Amino acid sequence: MTDWMIEYVYDDRADERDRLRPEHRAHLAELAAAGRMPAYGRFDDEGPAGALLIGRAETREEVEAMLDGDPFMVAGLIAERRIRRWPAVWA
Repeated sequence: MTDWMIEYVYDDRADERDRLRPEHRAHLAELAAAGRMPAYGRFDDEGPAGALLIGRAETREEVEAMLDGDPFMVAGLIAERRIRRWPAVWA
């Protein structure tokens, strides 16, 4: 399996994100339970609203498919999604 770095940049609809957050987190937790998402979390600094996710899949297309079902993506709350192959070194 290959590790992938995924960066979400959210749009400005924070109220809608708050409403959908339980579904969004449930989706990510399901991926984590399946061994496909070992880490994820939102940024809480002064930068733009967004999140960093670490995914596991063989191909970029697999990563895109598992993220396309994210309720935030379905609702159009993600203004930008960057996916990069990440040959991580885990301690």
